[in-house]
Amino acid sequence: MSTKKNLTITMTFDESPKKVFDAVANVRGWWSEDLKGTSNKLGGKFNYKFKDIHTSTQRVTEFIPNKKIVWKVLDSNLSFLKQKDEWTGTEVIFEISKKGDKTQLRFTHVGLTPDVECYDACFDGWGYFVKKSLKSLIKTGEGKPNPK
Repeated sequence: MSTKKNLTITMTFDESPKKVFDAVANVRGWWSEDLKGTSNKLGGKFNYKFKDIHTSTQRVTEFIPNKKIVWKVLDSNLSFLKQKDEWTGTEVIFEISKKGDKTQLRFTHVGLTPDVECYDACFDGWGYFVKKSLKSLIKTGEGKPNPK
């Protein structure tokens, strides 16, 4: 049995599952305004680039309205790592569910575990984008993505 723990962030909101889902699907609104491609439908493929530090290509493999979005990382290059393609083959999962009168968002980056080189830096990065930028987009309609 594996004891590896994937990076996971869970948050609860007063907003509806639809509002949370719509915000997650608006990747330009919370991750990067400079995404290339389609990130808001099943089968969509998009590229993320941050300076010369991080580039990656994701495909949307699940898109279940108000419930779940999954991205498969097809290709990645994180220039600050020894193994620059560490994200390649990993999955990024957003699960949305009702918890009483609240909406729970569970973010998991499957394959990003404490034993991989990117874990600490990526923990901080996802922490910012999910806990601050995406949360702000859900609550105020205004995220804090990387600018163009």
